[in-house]
Amino acid sequence: MRTLILGGARSGKSALAERLARESGHEVVYIATGQAHDAEMAARIAHHRASRPAHWHCVEEPLALAEVLLAQARPGHCVLVDCLTLWLSNLLGLDDAARFARERAALLDVLPMLTGQVLLVSNEVGLGVVPMGELTRRFVDEAGRLHQSLASQCERVLFVAAGLPLAMKGSVA
Repeated sequence: MRTLILGGARSGKSALAERLARESGHEVVYIATGQAHDAEMAARIAHHRASRPAHWHCVEEPLALAEVLLAQARPGHCVLVDCLTLWLSNLLGLDDAARFARERAALLDVLPMLTGQVLLVSNEVGLGVVPMGELTRRFVDEAGRLHQSLASQCERVLFVAAGLPLAMKGSVA
């Protein structure tokens, strides 16, 4: 089953994804997309590493997400991607439209082929006002388009606020 988990910053979406991964009974592969470009982000990454169970396999991949998903997703595995908005930021930060288009298309193409359980975590950024800056508007637009495309391919879509999941498609459990 493919699950998209959306929510705002510190909404509890990662905690929910990790709980679902633990409860899956499968071997867990955690795909981390964050990059430590500053001390604060390095501390966040260190906190996430320390909080994950030691027996979970972790793959850190900031760009080639589809390739890693294809290599890791299989029956008996639960693959957790945290998070898609960091991945999107990484790609947009390259300022390479062709690479962005290839990686986005590859993710959408590979998703229906994945076996096992797949949990995709992403920040919902479209609930506020239209941002002032061009790059920020592009990020919000691309995140919204990506979420819509992923939601159409996932069997379950959950929205998390204040640590409480709301099923938008499928069921919470």
